[in-house]
Amino acid sequence: MRPSDDGDPQLAEFGYRQHLDRSIGRFSSFAAGVSYISILTGTFQLFYFGFGAGGPAYVWSWPMVFAGQLMVALCFAELAARYPVAGSLYNWTKRLGSATTSWLAGWVMLTASVVTLAATALAYQITLPQLWSGFQVVGDGTGTYDVAVNAVLLGGLLITVTTLINAFGVRLMARINSTGVFIELVAAVLIVVVLALAITRGPQDVLFDTAGRGEGQSLGYLGAFLVAALASGYVMYGFDTASSLGEETIDPGRTAPRAILRAITASFVLGGLILLFGLMAAPSLADPQLASSGGGLQYVLLSVAGTGLGKAFLVCIVVAVTVCCLAVHTAAIRMTFAMARDNALPASARLAHVDPRRRTPVVPAVVVGVLAIGVLLLNVRQPQVFTALTSIAVVMIYLAYLLVTGPMLVARLRGRWRPAPGRFSLGRWGLPVNVLAVLWGAGMAVNLAWPRREVYNATGEQHWYLQWAAPVFIGAIVAVGLGWYLLRQRRRTGVLPEHAAVIDPTPPPAPA
Repeated sequence: MRPSDDGDPQLAEFGYRQHLDRSIGRFSSFAAGVSYISILTGTFQLFYFGFGAGGPAYVWSWPMVFAGQLMVALCFAELAARYPVAGSLYNWTKRLGSATTSWLAGWVMLTASVVTLAATALAYQITLPQLWSGFQVVGDGTGTYDVAVNAVLLGGLLITVTTLINAFGVRLMARINSTGVFIELVAAVLIVVVLALAITRGPQDVLFDTAGRGEGQSLGYLGAFLVAALASGYVMYGFDTASSLGEETIDPGRTAPRAILRAITASFVLGGLILLFGLMAAPSLADPQLASSGGGLQYVLLSVAGTGLGKAFLVCIVVAVTVCCLAVHTAAIRMTFAMARDNALPASARLAHVDPRRRTPVVPAVVVGVLAIGVLLLNVRQPQVFTALTSIAVVMIYLAYLLVTGPMLVARLRGRWRPAPGRFSLGRWGLPVNVLAVLWGAGMAVNLAWPRREVYNATGEQHWYLQWAAPVFIGAIVAVGLGWYLLRQRRRTGVLPEHAAVIDPTPPPAPA
């Protein structure tokens, strides 16, 4: 007995039938990874935090995070070549470790993706009112909750749009995403050029300027730098989105690995130049606007480029935020679909249903959108809670990555790992790269989750549960999820009949 050719023999080998629309090409696959990382969204949204915590020298965190995440990306590239299936992390771990570990990786990534979608949508509030005051719909921005409520309004509209696009089909999503990424890349290059032409100080004035940060801390500047490094750590992830679209990508075993590595490399180069040249071109490194959420890198760009050109670039940043949300939403949908197809989520049959005309899972698009808007509403009256949740979501993504690289390392040590023949492989470098990926992921997860008041309870009344939000919230998510899975669902999991590969009872022809 052998799987029949139902549109994708390789997918049939994994036990699944091809239902999704396989139409994504090389650039669209690359664009999916780039748009999730979204260098313009991340660098412009988080610059003020990194600068405020670590001063100009915080820019060193960018290559540091890239080096660590590159080790993870290299492991993922090998996995994408071997297992080009939807919901990449979930399915990879299923073949590397236990079913429980696989479910946990998918559950943690899915939960984090919903929160990340809400957090990314808030970036509209940072940029749109600087373009035109009319975007501040709620009040004038000076009221206690004006900014928070307006951010929820703008973010909710954005998530509604990404829901509709994803529900319509992958072809529309890919076209919009690719167009947005092209605009983002062109804008990033032009921003680098504009900032380079406005440079007023040398790199030595930036790279070694700690600006008095770290005073009074037990670790000195190292303590401040570890906090500032979160600004880079919050940006450089999501490159696995290219592989999560494996069932919709043409020749995914070759396309996805290249897309993963090109996405993280392009983001590192352009994002690093924007940060470095932005600091070198800033009117004054002592300007408090650089450490303000209403100023930051946007303030630098408007200062050196002038209002007209600067606002044109801000429009490009809005485009980048839009396609970033679209990519995050898309990745969350594929994870939902992949887990539901194995009957591993509540209401799996509905969540795994693929619209026969659009050839896309519509219900997950709506469910993820509604949940993200629900999370977004926390920002109306509880901005402290929402800020803590967004930081926790990033911790969870790093943990989900660790739940892939860890089992992969165990498989290597036991001699069970076999890369795909003729496709991307690390060869003899696989073991040291995998070890570094695990060490990096564990170290960064600890740094991200450390109960720092300036990260989890920076403003307002101090609460122990906010400062310790990461271990408390993540522990609750893991405990509730695993409890439901182990006690109720584990014995019911298995590929739903409508998604199972058809088994052809005819044996293959005997060799002549």
